[in-house]
Amino acid sequence: MSLSEKLMDRYGKEHLSYSSIKRALTDTALFDLHMRGLLDQKSDALEFGSMYDMLLFDADKAMSTYVVLDHDAIMERCSAATQSTKSPKATKEYKEVKDSIEEELKSKGKMVCSHEDWKTANEMIDRLHSCGVYQQYLVGEYQKEIYTKINGVTVKGYLDCLGNGFISDSKSTRSVDGFRYDVNKLCYDIQAYIYCKAIGINTFFWVVQEKAYPYLPAVVKCTEETLFKGEMKFFQAISKINNFMEAQEDPMKDFNYFEV
Repeated sequence: MSLSEKLMDRYGKEHLSYSSIKRALTDTALFDLHMRGLLDQKSDALEFGSMYDMLLFDADKAMSTYVVLDHDAIMERCSAATQSTKSPKATKEYKEVKDSIEEELKSKGKMVCSHEDWKTANEMIDRLHSCGVYQQYLVGEYQKEIYTKINGVTVKGYLDCLGNGFISDSKSTRSVDGFRYDVNKLCYDIQAYIYCKAIGINTFFWVVQEKAYPYLPAVVKCTEETLFKGEMKFFQAISKINNFMEAQEDPMKDFNYFEV
């Protein structure tokens, strides 16, 4: 039985993604939770990143999808007692009203973001345009789906931007200088390898931008060495997945061993 068949039998889908692969490299228990859809992946950083990417690559869709929920709109639905308190945001009622408004909007297919996040995302994108990075590295086919086999392993993903002879991926970060360490720590090298292999292009850029004003941007080219590291990590993770799927053991028994 092939790996795709094993995945289909256990999880109801035959493909792997960058996210599932990097989790397998760390812990097969995380991989198993991810594949089962039981891993809570919500975070302020991820929610901001999703909104920022949509605004960057499809502004019209972002404008029709996101609703900026500001403090005044929440306060209008709060009682006089909450409105008169010194710290209304800390009250139970304020949080309940905020949650209620968000649920109403979600039921209508809308996403909610804060005024601060919306303003920050727009100012970040303005900086990319003003310095010319957008025009040079973020013009092309956006959110291109890949669904292919790499050495017999079915992988699925979405490229941020497929340009003229290159692939680019947008990343926000706390520090442009520290991004080189994020590539290894967060396994962005695996993602670069998968996308380059799927498209048949070895020119890959990360367009990195700090989230703090004045939103310093940087273009980081992925070297052949980094692509090779991503390839090694990819096959290491696939080996772990294969062993796990073959043994059918409790993933909670997995542990790492290393020396420092």
